[in-house]
Amino acid sequence: MIDPRLLRESPDVLRESQRRRGEDVGLVDRLVELDAQRRSLQMAYDDVRSEQKHLSKRIGPLQGAIKRGDTSAQGELDALMAEATGLAERVKAADAEAAEATRLAGDAWLRLSNVVDMRAPVGGEENFEVLETVGTPRDFTAEGFSPRDHLELGEMLKAIDVERAAKVSGSRFYFLTGVGALLELALLNLAVAQATRNGFIPVVPPVLVSPRAMEGTGFLGQAAENVYRIESDDMYLVGTAEVPLGGLHADEILPADSLPLRYVGWSTCFRREAGTYGKDTRGIIRVHQFDKVEMFVFCDPDDAEAEHERILRWERDFMDALEIPYRVIDVATGDLGSSAARKFDIEAWIPTQGTYREVTSTSNTTQFQARRLSIRTRTGDEVRPVATLNGTLCAMPRMIVALLENHQRADGTVSVPAALRPLLGLDVLELP
Repeated sequence: MIDPRLLRESPDVLRESQRRRGEDVGLVDRLVELDAQRRSLQMAYDDVRSEQKHLSKRIGPLQGAIKRGDTSAQGELDALMAEATGLAERVKAADAEAAEATRLAGDAWLRLSNVVDMRAPVGGEENFEVLETVGTPRDFTAEGFSPRDHLELGEMLKAIDVERAAKVSGSRFYFLTGVGALLELALLNLAVAQATRNGFIPVVPPVLVSPRAMEGTGFLGQAAENVYRIESDDMYLVGTAEVPLGGLHADEILPADSLPLRYVGWSTCFRREAGTYGKDTRGIIRVHQFDKVEMFVFCDPDDAEAEHERILRWERDFMDALEIPYRVIDVATGDLGSSAARKFDIEAWIPTQGTYREVTSTSNTTQFQARRLSIRTRTGDEVRPVATLNGTLCAMPRMIVALLENHQRADGTVSVPAALRPLLGLDVLELP
């Protein structure tokens, strides 16, 4: 949710943000109307409620006088009681009108995305800006062989099995077996260890969450089509640990001296991948279930931009440790999630596709999620929402895809990056 003062004082900022996102600008005008209506009806309710309280103060002494035998007050009391009956109906009606106006305004607020950072490139998915390219893709032709894709390598190594997974669960599922399973565990442990060294608190969060947690973090809007819902229990399977970590401090006031609070969550994630029919059908690039290490930060709003840069730096450190060529992009406004004001992606080079594919991302969601989840901080006498940020440090199985393809050798074996060797106990993934 956005600060209501921005709507009242600078609605054009919201209109421009909606335009840059490619979303409904008219929603802002509707919100202006609903917000004004809500405040007007709330004031009307407050006035009639104040009138009712004032009348009650007049009735009390008259009732006391009559109990003491002063019958001369009966006529005035009867008149006031009749007035009170009519006033009670007015209070009830005013309360209902104010509640309905609040509900309508609240529903409209939930449809409004966060205000974009005006420095983010404007446009759709293809309009990103490349900030930096790191590493040089291997020249396999010069090395004398054609690279195999990750699925062929995985099958040769007996590390990936999609055919048997299809028997068990259907398309877009996979088994990781043998060195494939060990490789994932090593990658996840490397990510958690790095985050812990950088001051993050490790967490294994629940992956079934309430509607409030999902809605509060912004995943029941534009992203709802990719969310799995357990209807019988009104619960949701998370697509990222951002959701439970974001709700961790809901309805709390965090001491200013406790900030920043940094958590790193390791969780299984679920996505329906709706609308992706025919995309990435080979292999394990686009799947319904995967494991991921996610960083999440609660901080003072004034520190959010610097924290965003730090998260990106930690993500880059992880990619550097894996010795995989990558690029950093500034995601265009039309490709941002509803909670994000600005987002940086790291895309790994995938040799057999001849292109870069997203493997990590980090978003500054400013105070948007904190307002929805009522997460605040106190500085002196001032209480205000915190800022929240998130960043994927290691997402499976795309990191495995990038690692296998970039570190493969001509015979189908795969060199293990030095940073992973102590955790994996192998220098090379050998053919069985």
